[in-house]
Amino acid sequence: MITHIALGADHAGFTYKEAIKNHLAARGVESEDFGTHSADSVDYPDFVHPVAESIEAGRHAFGVVVCGSANGVSMTVNKHQGIRGAIAWEKDLAALARQHNNANVLCLPARFISLELALELVDTFLATEFEGGRHARRVGKIACS
Repeated sequence: MITHIALGADHAGFTYKEAIKNHLAARGVESEDFGTHSADSVDYPDFVHPVAESIEAGRHAFGVVVCGSANGVSMTVNKHQGIRGAIAWEKDLAALARQHNNANVLCLPARFISLELALELVDTFLATEFEGGRHARRVGKIACS
């Protein structure tokens, strides 16, 4: 059971991040919110690098990051060797990111999905187990160092 995850977003993802935080809390899952803390314009790397660093340091097993398209937050988290961030806009993608890629960060595009779907994607991502097997070999080849 996942009990504590890292959250981060830019201004475009702020309202979704807040809703995700409340959604998780209602299910007994604690989260650490790395910001942003308002809808004022900000630079997404300032809030996404700390999410990735907390996972690499072992303080969290998983993270959820949100921006308008999910591209910026995905590019940022994936600069970290210990991170496998996956963009999802439908439930099957969120599940496959965990099952086949052992993704540890879910990247959500707030401007392209409904809030209801975003919450479903978070639930799917966190409830899905990595299948291992042949997928573990492939995942093991992702890191550059």
